[in-house]
Parts: sequence; C-alpha cells; structure tokens
Amino acid sequence: MISGSEVRKGITIELDGELYQVVEYQHIKMKRTALARLKLRDIRAGHIIERTFQTTEKFIRARLDYRRMQYLYNDGNLYYFMDEENYEQMPLSTTQLGDTVNYLKEGMSLEVSSYKDELVGVEIPITVELQVIDTGPAFKGDTATAGNKPAELETGITIQVPLFINTGDTIKVDTRSGSYLERVS
Repeated sequence: MISGSEVRKGITIELDGELYQVVEYQHIKMKRTALARLKLRDIRAGHIIERTFQTTEKFIRARLDYRRMQYLYNDGNLYYFMDEENYEQMPLSTTQLGDTVNYLKEGMSLEVSSYKDELVGVEIPITVELQVIDTGPAFKGDTATAGNKPAELETGITIQVPLFINTGDTIKVDTRSGSYLERVS
C-alpha cells in the first residue's frame, strides 16, 4: 500500500479492481488539506481518466513482472508473442497494445509486462527501423527545401518523411511521437 503523497509518474496502481499506470501527477496544496490530481491510463483497456484524491488516501501498488518475448504474428485483433525461455505462445488484443501495433515487426524481441500471470502490455523500444513501402516521388529541386511527404511503412502506418526518402528505404521512427528520425539505408 502506498499513500497519495507517494504516488509518482510511471507507478502502476490497482484502483476499483482495474490496473492503472500514472501518466501525470500533480500535487495541489489547499488551506487545510492537500490533494493529488492524477491522470491514469487503464492498462487493459488503454483509455485515460483523470481523478483527484486526498494525499492521505491509500492505493494498492501493482507489481508487474517483465519477461522477454518475441512478436510472432497477428490474427485479426490478436497479436501473438512467444516467451523466449519456455517457447510458450500468448496473445494480446489490439486494445491492450494500443498504438504499439503500428511499430510491431515479426521477429521483434520486446519486454512484455504481466500482472498475476495475465499479459497486460508491451514495452516497445523508443526507436524502430521500418522499411518504406510506398511514397511519392521527389522532384528535382524539391530537396532544397525542408518539405515533407507522406510515406506508408511496412507495418501499415503512414508518417511524414523528408522529400529525399524513396520507396524501399529503411528509416528510423520515434515510437513516442510517430515521427521520422533518420534514414538508415
């Protein structure tokens, strides 16, 4: 158990029978009491809620276990991962993964979090390398300006890339913002 004054960004708590990760924490000092305003992300469903609590209120801190797993394939709304130690395969749904599905490549090794033997999420790397499968052509003179064009990547996501990027290039993408970082090849 932890009190409202001990809650910090990144901690996972159990609230009303659900798992939430603290996305944002704000301490508010009032005349007679102190409040904690929390922005919480539901780990299983993916939505975000905002709640205000007394700093004296107690929370159950959820202990997540992490293990290395390899992404295998997807079948509709289910994405299958294999434990690298015992080769057991386990699925995660699209709602559990959220925006992570935009960056998953077959064979990718990831940290998967579980709570009481139930998979609840995936820790994706900050950057991933993805191949451009479709983008418009760059015309002579276009590369002199700092323009952008849309490019569809191998996972199906479309992002803005510089004009000099061509179909077949491999680029590095920031998974936090979904933005282009650099060309790899």
